[in-house]
Amino acid sequence: MARRRYTESEVDAPPLPKMNRERLSKALKIFSYIRPYRFHLYGGLFLLFISSMVFMVFPLLSGQMIDVAQGTSDLKYSLGDIGIGLLVILVVQGFVSYWRVTLFAVVSEKGIAAVRRALYQKMVSLPIVFFEKSRVGELVSRVTADVEKLYNTFSITLAEFIRQIIILIIGIILLSVTTPKLALIMLATFPVIVVGAMIFGRYIRKLSKERQKVLADTNIILSETMSTIQVVKAFTNELFEVLRYGKTNDEVVNVSLKYARGRAFFSVFIITILFGALFFIVWQGALMVQDGTITAGGLIAFVSYTAIIGGAIAGLGNFYTELLGAIGATERVREILDDESEVNVDVVAPQKVHLQGNIEYKNVNFSYPTRPDIQILKDFSMSVQSGQKVALVGPSGAGKSTIVQLLLKFYQIQGGSISVDGFNVDDLNTTAYRQNIAIVPQEVMLFGGTIRENIAYGKPGATEEEIIEAAKQSNCWEFIKSFPDGLETVVGERGVKLSGGQRQRVAIARAILKNPSILLLDEATSSLDAESEKVVQEALNTLMEGRTSIIIAHRLATIREVDQIFVIENGVVVEQGTHEELSAKEEGLYNSLAKLQFETNPMPQH
Repeated sequence: MARRRYTESEVDAPPLPKMNRERLSKALKIFSYIRPYRFHLYGGLFLLFISSMVFMVFPLLSGQMIDVAQGTSDLKYSLGDIGIGLLVILVVQGFVSYWRVTLFAVVSEKGIAAVRRALYQKMVSLPIVFFEKSRVGELVSRVTADVEKLYNTFSITLAEFIRQIIILIIGIILLSVTTPKLALIMLATFPVIVVGAMIFGRYIRKLSKERQKVLADTNIILSETMSTIQVVKAFTNELFEVLRYGKTNDEVVNVSLKYARGRAFFSVFIITILFGALFFIVWQGALMVQDGTITAGGLIAFVSYTAIIGGAIAGLGNFYTELLGAIGATERVREILDDESEVNVDVVAPQKVHLQGNIEYKNVNFSYPTRPDIQILKDFSMSVQSGQKVALVGPSGAGKSTIVQLLLKFYQIQGGSISVDGFNVDDLNTTAYRQNIAIVPQEVMLFGGTIRENIAYGKPGATEEEIIEAAKQSNCWEFIKSFPDGLETVVGERGVKLSGGQRQRVAIARAILKNPSILLLDEATSSLDAESEKVVQEALNTLMEGRTSIIIAHRLATIREVDQIFVIENGVVVEQGTHEELSAKEEGLYNSLAKLQFETNPMPQH
């Protein structure tokens, strides 16, 4: 099966994030989404500090318990007193930890929900060009995987990173005060661990990024196959797809194993250095206990603090890597959020603009942004009066659909102008402008909800009577009534539970309900049988009365009664006139197209 090739930008992962002031500053912008919950964040950070401080008391009390038991402690407390103190500290620690986790959960859940909403709102407001340059699987990955990485950062990583820093600082201060000689020995291992962590961390980040890339490629194939499953089955390419998916899945496994081995080596490095240093320190401490420099309880407290500090160092390496990964995810999310929106998706709707439908294309030049080397329209000019019914005909690739898409402001033209009622469409609010237009495409896309929801999409909030009337005018009502659930019938993803003709009629009902000033029909009756076509064509004729209607016509028999026919070839109007006028031109393109069609399919008589 033919497949679109991966572009370089789709296959190559972005460079690994390196920590610098500019990158960190941009990453911190994501905190704007948790600003409404900043007091929860402050409270969580305060409790995190208290929790870390309380945690550092345990090794000290453990050492004191040994000294009290041996009678070498300077404290005038019994083992029972220390035990009660430990119990109180445990209760306080549990209480503080509960509220710390709860407060951070509020920040992460609500903050990330705000990020998801903003990301979705931004994507639906972006122009068509954005979606032509991006793949659905890649966008889904950004909304899921990258946002999930941010969620983990807010809920776990950030808090634990700060905790390890607090533990590290407090631990070093306590050791420097209580056992300075052993503290110096322990601190001598720091440079080796830090340098090693940076080297391993950079390598692991590279593998992590590579793994994210191949995993995204796998998700893209999965999404692509599921969305075109009918084509896959029609061409019996199930095995081809399984092999293709299996190949990328094997790449995920290979990269993931390399990633796991890198993390394993990193863990071995940390553990070897830490335990080697710990055993050496214990040996030095045992000598100091032997000569009476410190007590046994002091040695146990020191060893405990050393182990905690070592764990904090190891944790910092891991959490630092995760934070860098989160910065990379933040940048990918920000790329979308910083794109310029086509429309403003706001709670306050723009002021409505009622247009009559006088349309004029004047010397329009256009090439698709994804194919700038191919000019589709060349000094294209066309004028349509309000209320006129006009048809665009011509061979495939002539630019008929492009003309309609430009009227919808899906793309920016490179030259000339398009105006409606004398207003340049670029000067009109896009949302308010498009509210005057309805389109019935040849390939109808329905949402996976009910028939009612799909019809009402043309006018959210429409009454039951309005929906039923639109269904009747589009010849939908008969088949809707035959379903057990009527308007509540679920159409399935992309409307797969309805036939092509039924989907077409639902789309027509949607357009009827919108009651537009400008109606765009892309061979709207092409999927209907002869009987249904006659009824729907009558409904469309009624709908088109008093409205500017532009019909992209492939079957010329359906446009005999339009006011004007524009024959398009190679991006320009080569002929213009009524059906009778164009048919009279023996050498004309329209006449040639008509002869090709009507010789095999005679034109119906009226």
